[in-house]
Amino acid sequence: MRGRVVGTGSAVPEKILTNFDIEKLVDTNDEWIRTRTGIRERRIAGEGEYTSTFATIAAKKAMEMAEILASEIDLIIVATVTPDFPFPGTSCLVQDSINAVNATAFDISAACSGFIYGLSIADKYIKTGAIKNALVIGGEVLSKITDWSDRNTCALFGDGAGAVVLSAESGSRGILETFHKSDGSKWELLYQPAAGIRNPVTQKVIDERLMYINMQGNEVFKLAVKAMEEAAVKVLKASSMTIEDVDLFIPHQANLRIIDAVARRLGVPSEKVYINIDHYGNTSAGSIPIALDEANRKGIIKEGNNIILDAFGGGLTWGAVSICW
Repeated sequence: MRGRVVGTGSAVPEKILTNFDIEKLVDTNDEWIRTRTGIRERRIAGEGEYTSTFATIAAKKAMEMAEILASEIDLIIVATVTPDFPFPGTSCLVQDSINAVNATAFDISAACSGFIYGLSIADKYIKTGAIKNALVIGGEVLSKITDWSDRNTCALFGDGAGAVVLSAESGSRGILETFHKSDGSKWELLYQPAAGIRNPVTQKVIDERLMYINMQGNEVFKLAVKAMEEAAVKVLKASSMTIEDVDLFIPHQANLRIIDAVARRLGVPSEKVYINIDHYGNTSAGSIPIALDEANRKGIIKEGNNIILDAFGGGLTWGAVSICW
């Protein structure tokens, strides 16, 4: 028995912020952003739109594709670092919105690796026989914690959510292997300094702009490439696959240069790498499920395809999942 993806869904804001819009905010330009990140535009949440907003829409789309009722969902996991509230969990808000009255719901925080962690957790619940159907969601509204005066980070991030329905099935299709790892000794390379209980929001915090994302980009870049390569190699080996067996590689959409470097080191040809960072930027936990849903709805993914999902994020955290579709 294994968890099989039987439905996917995604949702992003309508508002588009282009690189030319960013030019008006900080000293940068479209060419500089594109050549260094691969990003052309990103989606930005509007007034009254939250992580739960997009997570709920994505969940409903995934359930519709899976032809499953909300009452049949046993578990809801939302991976996010931008929850609507410190508590209750955004997962509970989604549960209420879709009326999944029989589900257990909780959030996890693993930054950009969150969706990978969520899939692994849900798959293990299924393999123990504890549940039959899980809703795994990765979603963020990073625009709310982005410093729009910081030219080093403001062009990188976007908002949105993706979801999958994972159902218990016997046979060869579904999640084959998962791998995840973390290194807390490097937490200061990528974090949000304030808004938690260590640095509650005060006037001093606001004045020093500590409630926004802080990132040491060059260090993160080097570690991300090595970690994502490690994660992919681990799940390939555990799945008794080589890179030639992979039909589609869906990496976390953080930076096009990171994606290209990881693909090169693994030996994945460019035509097998799914990329949508140019339209959405880095949506953290939302990036892989959004890309997975896009590839699925475009018909790029075929039954029996072998897929590798691969991510790296703050924490530091990283991980990968191998799937037979």
